[in-house]
Amino acid sequence: MIAVIEYIGALSIKFAEEIGRTWILFTDTLRQLFRRPFEADTILKQMVEIGVKSLPVVIITALFTGMVMAVQSYTGFKRFGAQSVVGFVVSLSMVRELGPVLTGLIVAGRAGASMAAELGTMRVTEQIDALETLAANPVKHLVVPRFIATMLMMPALAAVADLVGIMGGFMVTVKLFGVSSSTYWKWTWDYLKYQDVYYGLVKAAFFGACIALISCCNGFYTQGGAEGVGKATTRAVVLSSITILVSDYFLSAWMFR
Repeated sequence: MIAVIEYIGALSIKFAEEIGRTWILFTDTLRQLFRRPFEADTILKQMVEIGVKSLPVVIITALFTGMVMAVQSYTGFKRFGAQSVVGFVVSLSMVRELGPVLTGLIVAGRAGASMAAELGTMRVTEQIDALETLAANPVKHLVVPRFIATMLMMPALAAVADLVGIMGGFMVTVKLFGVSSSTYWKWTWDYLKYQDVYYGLVKAAFFGACIALISCCNGFYTQGGAEGVGKATTRAVVLSSITILVSDYFLSAWMFR
């Protein structure tokens, strides 16, 4: 019993430390966000690394997600003679939930791991300490560009995922099941609201901020050499994914109630 209490206490302390480090890094990032110099070249480089290079995986995932959604929706609605609403269900699911969430999980697994590993390597090889010695703010030069790039690219990637997922649903619904294409698009455009798309992109930007902060925080405070870098990378991906899934519920409950 004592061992269980000790384990829970140690876990609670680690959780509190993680929250505290992330909050401190977040406030430092906000302070440095609008201070000169604005490193546009570094931001653009990070946008390519985080956004453009994640695009193929996002497209493949969104395409087959939309196709699966169409298959499952058509099979279910066929029992009630409501096959015509498949287009609306697929589009609503993609823009509200599946597009932002799946994109966030992909970026967390690919770009988030890369950010944590890169900053963790810089920490254990004392490159971050060298920046501080040279009076250069490491948060300004290392965290802020990644934070901005992730927040900008996540809505763009989510928008691409939405479009590709809807097209995947169209291919299955129209080409495979023979539903009229005009019916598919009519239900999509007539009943999908602007707020659905807007709130989905806002969620994607929020997920991007969470991914950047958590990944950079785990890399920035890495300890223990190469083994520590591996642990920090794994922890960054796991915590980012959990944060996305948990915050998605609260954001959805607030936005779409």
